[in-house]
Amino acid sequence: MELQAKPTARTPIEDEKIIALYWDRDEKAIEETDFKYRKYLFSVAYNLLCDRLDCEECLNDTYLGAWNAMPPSRPDVLKAFLTTIARRNAIKRYHRNQKKSAVPSEMTLSLSELEAFVAGDEDVGSDFDAERLGHVISDFVRSLPDRRRFIFMSRYYLAEPIDTIAKDLSLSRSMINKELASIRNALRERLESEGYLI
Repeated sequence: MELQAKPTARTPIEDEKIIALYWDRDEKAIEETDFKYRKYLFSVAYNLLCDRLDCEECLNDTYLGAWNAMPPSRPDVLKAFLTTIARRNAIKRYHRNQKKSAVPSEMTLSLSELEAFVAGDEDVGSDFDAERLGHVISDFVRSLPDRRRFIFMSRYYLAEPIDTIAKDLSLSRSMINKELASIRNALRERLESEGYLI
């Protein structure tokens, strides 16, 4: 009886090799990106869109965006680079869907938590320095301890559901809600101290 070798599971290649494929204009780059990051990027899009078909289109747009960006861009962290592209594509699609009808999503919920003190009235728009505000919020996020930074980014950048964040950190839902409330209060204080009285 002849023994047959067991098929070995395919393992993802290193990010540097994937980036090199993009730079060599090798279409295998997209295949390797999809193999390694599909599930993660799909979840980023799904948190914002809540529609599988829209997410599939968003993934295709993300791979095309990566193909068009590399070169000339050479990302330091491929996952973060792809996340940014996927998130931007999902937000564009979200806004397009919003024009058609109300689309309930985790993005709607997470942004509504911040809108009480980040969104201003119409008159503020002319004096509003969005770039400066972005720097203030970035500095605030960088100043947070690791766990709080993870919670903030998961909820407000990736629009992760609170239950998912709780599971990731092995904490209760109520603990995550308390942490988020505390982070929002700290952010409100920072914005007020920087002259963003809303």
